[in-house]
Order: sequence, then C-alpha cells, then structure tokens
Amino acid sequence: MSAHWDEVECRDANWYAVWTRSRQEKAASKMLDMLGVHHYLPLKSELRSWSDRRQLVEVPLFSGYLFVNMSLANGSKLQVLKVPGIVAFVGNQTGPLPIPSKQIEDIRTVLATGTACSVKPIFKEGDRVRVRRGALLGVEGRLVRVNSDCQLLIAVDMIRQSLAVSVSSDDIELLDDLTALRMSRKQSTAA
Repeated sequence: MSAHWDEVECRDANWYAVWTRSRQEKAASKMLDMLGVHHYLPLKSELRSWSDRRQLVEVPLFSGYLFVNMSLANGSKLQVLKVPGIVAFVGNQTGPLPIPSKQIEDIRTVLATGTACSVKPIFKEGDRVRVRRGALLGVEGRLVRVNSDCQLLIAVDMIRQSLAVSVSSDDIELLDDLTALRMSRKQSTAA
C-alpha cells in the first residue's frame, strides 16, 4: 500500500476533503501537484485481473475523494475547484468542513505500515439503508442497533407498525433521501 502526499503541512491551513468525478482522483492529484497545492491521495494496492494477466495496481483508498491542506482565506479554494476532475469541497451550507490533522496522520500511518484495511461506511441509528446483497437484496428501511446487532426496520406507515429484520452491516448501504425519492418515483410510474 502506498500514498501520495507532500511532506510539509501548512501551519495556518486545515485539511479538507474534495469530491472528484468518477475515477478522476489520480488526474486531479497530478494537477494539484502542478499547481503546488498541498494534498494527499491515499492509495492501496489491489490485484486486478484481465483476460490475459493479473496485475497489482494502485487505486484510491476512498473512491471519489482526495484531501487538500490549505487556508480558505487566501483564495486557494477557487484554484482547487477549477482543477479538472474536482467537483466540490465536502461540507455543509456554511462551506467546506475541516478534517482534524490527526485523522489524516492516522490514515498515513496505517497505509505506511502495510496493515490490511478496508473502507467501511459509518452507519448511525436511524439512517435509511438498502440491503445490497443476499436474500433481502433491494429491501430498504431504517437502521436500528440492538447491542452489537444491526436491525433493519421496514415500516408500514399507514398502520404505524414496522417489521424488524437482522442484517449484517457489511450487507447494507446508505440510502440518501434523494435516492429514495427517485426509487419511489420509478416504482410509482412503473405501476
């Protein structure tokens, strides 16, 4: 496993995550290099198979994201947003949200040691989720945790009742409200 980053952090700067277009993380990283923008693209080694060969390739650890270390005060935000492949900063209505340096350091440490790792989404109680594999593929509901078990609540709102099903956190994915709205519209137009 390896990573791409500049060694020196700016003292008055913070780390921020930026979204990239699909499979544009490395191209955006190269462009940030050319512009002299301090950034970090964590990479992991993955064995890929083609019809004629197998090869170890470097792929982004966090698909669709890379990290920049900068001060928002000096106008560098616009410089980053103009980079081909970069879509937006991760944040909220007030703007980009900083990431603690310790979290970036911890990622670097794990990758530098070669320790086996995998990326998992962080689920919280009440999240809308969809089962992505197994017998319950496609079933949607709200996530409920009971001790260490995950349960999916399938609600029948009209009768104010729900059905609870145990699921593995590895078998579910976060379902944002916009995706849920699109899916319900598709189903209602198909009926």
